[in-house]
Amino acid sequence: MKILVINSGSSSIKYKVFDVRDSLTLASGKLEKIGESTSRLTCRWQNSVGGREETQQKRHVRDHREGFAWIVTSIVEQGAVSDESEIFAIGHRVVHGGEIFRDPALIDGKLIETLRSLVPLAPLHNPANLVAIEIALERFPNVPQVAVFDTAFHQSLPPYAYHYALPYEFYPDYHVRRYGFHGTSHHYVAQQAARYLQRPIESLHLITLHLGNGASVTAVKEGKSIDTSMGMTPLEGLIMGTRCGDIDPAVIFYLNRRTGKSSEELEDILNEQSGLKGVCGVNDMREVEKLANSGNRRAQLAINMFCYRIRKYIGAYTAVIGRVDAVVFTGGIGENSSFIRKESCHGLSHLGIVIDGRKNRRSRGGIFEIQGDRGAVKVLVIPTNEEIEIARQTVYILQRNS
Repeated sequence: MKILVINSGSSSIKYKVFDVRDSLTLASGKLEKIGESTSRLTCRWQNSVGGREETQQKRHVRDHREGFAWIVTSIVEQGAVSDESEIFAIGHRVVHGGEIFRDPALIDGKLIETLRSLVPLAPLHNPANLVAIEIALERFPNVPQVAVFDTAFHQSLPPYAYHYALPYEFYPDYHVRRYGFHGTSHHYVAQQAARYLQRPIESLHLITLHLGNGASVTAVKEGKSIDTSMGMTPLEGLIMGTRCGDIDPAVIFYLNRRTGKSSEELEDILNEQSGLKGVCGVNDMREVEKLANSGNRRAQLAINMFCYRIRKYIGAYTAVIGRVDAVVFTGGIGENSSFIRKESCHGLSHLGIVIDGRKNRRSRGGIFEIQGDRGAVKVLVIPTNEEIEIARQTVYILQRNS
């Protein structure tokens, strides 16, 4: 049973092909710079003898439709599927499902119109998701397709956690509330933690940290998200690669008056020019760490701010869920930076969170523990795999509707 998973951005398309019977990744890749003079398609696949191969091709790709066709042709040429008819279903990552979608949903005309109505909530993301859905439906009209929403896992937040203290009519009239994002990743690693710890997820209290260029933390109580750091948009919460995270909203009004910058310009600054990049000039944590190690004070400040914010959320969410069975690190930074993991847990021994330096520095694949012997709380590093989670949820929805 081969499932194609699509994650479409404004100028890119990521994809993976899975055989979900054994969770095997048959092919993956990313098409970048759609609409520019030279687009780049990077493909990885498993060959006939079980080895992994990779190619990178460049050419002009006018739009997502042309790009999607190139991806499908590559999947067939590389043998991930013998022909297009072997694709059993397609799962689409959709960033924002509003309050309407608490679960993945089978895509039809009604769902597409509903997604259009949600575009004002995610104007940077949902339009690209919609484009990919419409193109895939044109190319594969008889293949069932499922939308999996980043916000769905957080629909279990209680009202006191998702409401903002604004005039109440802003909520029913304009849908102003906290939604949360990275839900597919948080859900996946929570399930993996339960499996690793050999406990029912309904019995676990977890704090999951998805740390990448985008970063968020979620309090998972008895298998459900009960609070999360991102809000109505992905701007709220932790410091990120280019996003500021939590900020006094009056700063925006002050900068508007003092600099004369428009709301659009300030929105761009908060989303694209702030965070690590705003503090020290680069947004890739690997580069930030190199600069900090060379003595760059602004890079050191950026790391201190980044880890301090994480510690604050760990403390807050410990209070929220009452008992913490495990803290889970995932995402590009969470999985690969032992230094950030160490600094993020520094000084939390009174909460039972203690890092063993030797375990933490050891590089390995898969799930591993890094807590010290004196730590009452498990500290786990779990590689995320949002795409396999989308594939599994796609199969689940198809079976439920069969």
